[in-house]
Amino acid sequence: MKVVAFNGSPKAKGNTYHAIRMVADELEKEGIEVEIVHVGNQLIRGCLACNGCARNQNEKCVIPGDQVNEWIQKMKEADGIILGSPTYYSAIAGTMKSFLDRAFYVASVNGGLFRHKVGAAVVADRRAGGIPVYNQLNNFINYSEMVMPTSNYWHVAYGTEPGEVAQDEEGKQIMRVLGKNMAWLMKVLEAGKPMVDEPAAEEKVFTHFIR
Repeated sequence: MKVVAFNGSPKAKGNTYHAIRMVADELEKEGIEVEIVHVGNQLIRGCLACNGCARNQNEKCVIPGDQVNEWIQKMKEADGIILGSPTYYSAIAGTMKSFLDRAFYVASVNGGLFRHKVGAAVVADRRAGGIPVYNQLNNFINYSEMVMPTSNYWHVAYGTEPGEVAQDEEGKQIMRVLGKNMAWLMKVLEAGKPMVDEPAAEEKVFTHFIR
């Protein structure tokens, strides 16, 4: 089994990376491969809402010149996905948000590419803005019919300078427990597939309130 983790921080080895790494350590102890992809230092345009990905049905965003389509395929092939972001001003780091908007839109209009994969959000924070970022990341997971492991508190670790999250003992435990629970959930789902039929996907219903 494999997990792909996306680091939305501009700093390759900042606190977001260290938080993801704590989760990854527990997954790897259980024999699960983890690949960490650095997103936050890339130039990624936001979604154009052009619906080209829906018309083409090729699992690709039509915007050229970046790695988004490559990352979409990594997510499709993985058994689990971790979305990690720092608290950047008021929300998810901008590059990460652009990537997630495009990747999850492509997935949703191409048959639900991430449906029933295990997905978890991880946030690094300096002080108090981590919960809104955590909720935003979880919105992508919830919307895509993914399955979410939990920990013993929200998945937020605190620190300012790179590596300071290692001094947040509660944060370290949160990430450790999350990693253990994510590994367990992935194994349970894999073991149950031969015995329990997956529910059929339903076509999305859209209700419009302005007529």
